[in-house]
Amino acid sequence: MTSTPAQPSRARRVLFVHQNFPGQFKRIAAHLARDPAYEVLAIGKEGCPGLPDVRTLSYKLHRTQAKETHHYARPFESGILHGQACLRVLLALKEKGFVPDVIIAHPGWGDTMFVREAFPDARLVHFSEFYYHTDHADVGFDPEFPSTIDDRARVRAKNALQLLNLEACDVAVAPTHWQKRLHPKPYQDKIALIHEGIDTAWLCPNPAASFTLPNGKVLRPGDPVVTYVSRNLEPYRGFHTFMRALPAILADNPGCDIVLAGGDAVSYGARPAGGKNWRETMLAEVAIDASRVHFLDRIPYARYRDLLQVSAAHVYLTYPFVLSWSMLEAMACGCLLIGSDTAPVTEVIRDGENGLLVDFFDTRAIAATVTRALREGERFAPMRARAVASIKAGYAVEEGLAGYRRLIDAAAL
Repeated sequence: MTSTPAQPSRARRVLFVHQNFPGQFKRIAAHLARDPAYEVLAIGKEGCPGLPDVRTLSYKLHRTQAKETHHYARPFESGILHGQACLRVLLALKEKGFVPDVIIAHPGWGDTMFVREAFPDARLVHFSEFYYHTDHADVGFDPEFPSTIDDRARVRAKNALQLLNLEACDVAVAPTHWQKRLHPKPYQDKIALIHEGIDTAWLCPNPAASFTLPNGKVLRPGDPVVTYVSRNLEPYRGFHTFMRALPAILADNPGCDIVLAGGDAVSYGARPAGGKNWRETMLAEVAIDASRVHFLDRIPYARYRDLLQVSAAHVYLTYPFVLSWSMLEAMACGCLLIGSDTAPVTEVIRDGENGLLVDFFDTRAIAATVTRALREGERFAPMRARAVASIKAGYAVEEGLAGYRRLIDAAAL
């Protein structure tokens, strides 16, 4: 009796959906695209960056939310519009014969609201980054910007989309324990804890690093350099507090340079009154020596790494909100991290062991801690080494890839 040769199994099909693809899926999407066992495709909003090795389809909204829509409901209407536009792309894919085994998505803008109408049997993995609260998180945290009843009602209504996302997915992913715990308890068992990871082979200390400022001055490891990095300079990331600490830092450390990298748009929260950006607003309030405080806007990633590698003290402040990659990347590069005593920062930094914690609002404490870091650099060398080790142990990209692979491969069971 002749046995029939086994037919080779087809590549597992993985579809990524992210308004700004690749976003948090940059490493896992590129990783899978290099593996012939997977067929990888992505969907993003028109204009998203994309990845060189991943075919990316885009959708375009046919309109934005109506002005007449109640402002509590506008995020939900926007989600419906994003979901509808994405659904058109999903149905076109189905028509061409592409049926994904797994869909990995950031659902925060509503892109996957109707994914089950196209692919009811696909394993749906949602990146559940944040669940909004009216207390004990970002809203109302800063007394300088108190929340109103209107703010609280709007935030509560905003969770309608998040609840639909949690209900629709097979499994969700949160990057930190605190962000996971923000979600309603009935859903927490379906949320896996996976941080996407930091490339610690590329982001690492480099004693030969250098960074050239716009004025031509070259900074090197060991120089009194204070760094602050944020996608945009805004209160959510403590920009206003850091700026108010600068006069004392400059006065107590006459040889230091302070380098801030970040744009002038708004990622979170609101613009300041008067039409200015937060940089202009704070420069009008705080007197600084412009020859020693350097605003760089957003900078290329390789240059950003160089900046972290020459830093003597890196300040990371945040409302209780999503954790920035920049904090972990700074620690991976061997920075002495001075972080705010807020969640989820405290999940990573153990005060006095792998970094230093300060009160988010205490400008004197921030300035004094920076001065200690600059004056006692050698004393803090072991702490910097422990920072590197803690990122390698808990947040290396290899761990993130392995976590996502487990979720993807579970679709075959």
